Amino acid sequence: MQLRSRYHRLGCALALRFLALVPWGIPRARALDNGLAMTPTMGWLHWERFMCNLDCQEEPDSCISEQLFMQMAELMVSDGWKDAGYEYLCIDDCWMAPQRDSEGRLQADLQRFPGGIHRLANYVHSKGLKLGIYADVGNKTCAGFPGSFGYYDVDAQTFADWGVDLLKFDGCYCDSIKHLADGYKYMSLALNRTGRSIVYSCEWPLYMSPLKKPNYEEIRHYCNHWRSFADISDSWQSVKSILDWTSAHQDRIVGVAGPGGWNDPDMLVIGNFGLSWDQQVTQMALWAIMAAPLLMSNDLRNISPQAKALLQDKDVIAINQDPLGKQGYQLRKVSNFEVWERPLLDLAWAVAVINQQESGGPRSYTISIASLGRGVACNPACHITQLLPVKRELGFYEWTSMLKIRINPTGTVLLRIEDRSQTSKSLL
Repeated sequence: MQLRSRYHRLGCALALRFLALVPWGIPRARALDNGLAMTPTMGWLHWERFMCNLDCQEEPDSCISEQLFMQMAELMVSDGWKDAGYEYLCIDDCWMAPQRDSEGRLQADLQRFPGGIHRLANYVHSKGLKLGIYADVGNKTCAGFPGSFGYYDVDAQTFADWGVDLLKFDGCYCDSIKHLADGYKYMSLALNRTGRSIVYSCEWPLYMSPLKKPNYEEIRHYCNHWRSFADISDSWQSVKSILDWTSAHQDRIVGVAGPGGWNDPDMLVIGNFGLSWDQQVTQMALWAIMAAPLLMSNDLRNISPQAKALLQDKDVIAINQDPLGKQGYQLRKVSNFEVWERPLLDLAWAVAVINQQESGGPRSYTISIASLGRGVACNPACHITQLLPVKRELGFYEWTSMLKIRINPTGTVLLRIEDRSQTSKSLL
């Protein structure tokens, strides 16, 4: 079975003639009303690390199988991932049998999932975790397994009967832009009709954007989070391209995100092979600033203590999960430095400064305190804590102060700024 590139093929044979069939200009919509994803979803997803490995005979420890997910579930509990907030264990493509069953229902490949998805869901739930699964809006999944087109109600009910808690709904092999949009909407309604709480993760804007600017307000009405850019890979170039795309489109996407609906820049690849330590720090810091779902794709059986500590950093996770629910944005870019900031609850702010230069050594960057947090984060004074790459208290700063930091190439310094004006006045 040949695995197809999700982004370059874009699966759907979207034709310009179908654009006239889609109603646009829909009024501003509320978030999907299912009470889920009030903060960004956290968990583990198999795709980037394990791809579509079906060879359980030659590679039993890395093929897409019941064994893989049971092992990951055990580790998510025993190694502190669940306690850190990672609660969804998510299956991506390649779990299915090549055909539906005699009643038209999706079925797992019983050689690789001998107990079926229902038994796996029960096992995952017994660990206090939740199970995510994958399907596709079109005629086939990206890897060529049965798609959900024409079976939305059946598949939604099947997932609910199995005890699934999250659906990642891809967009390959759809025959028109109308079917793409209608299919994403219909599956959202079908999931809600089951009566089961199922987080709905969409790739609607990714497949829509080559021909039409996505209506993010409409998408938010139907989805809990949504992908807009290509699949992440285990490389700095991939992470950097996602950050570049996000900052270039932030005027359109940042304001839409909030409790119940989030922009999804794709998986965390921390703990794998392609990123340096500084680049792993950058991904963790910026995914927190962007209020992104934190879905790791790595091997929890073989992860370094350093990567594990970064992924479980409670201070950084607290920024990602901040209940104010405001996505951050790029404040400025100058001389290969980028400054990003995010408003937090209780008048606090998170600030990330990235050194995008890839040659040479560490570089210094000086920040005007008055420029941060829309000019109010430190007015008249504030307390600043550096969270990454190592935690240290930087102390109190007045509004007119300057802050000088030193950053490694492709690395990031993540700061938390808190309004302690009354305390700071007395100390200053």
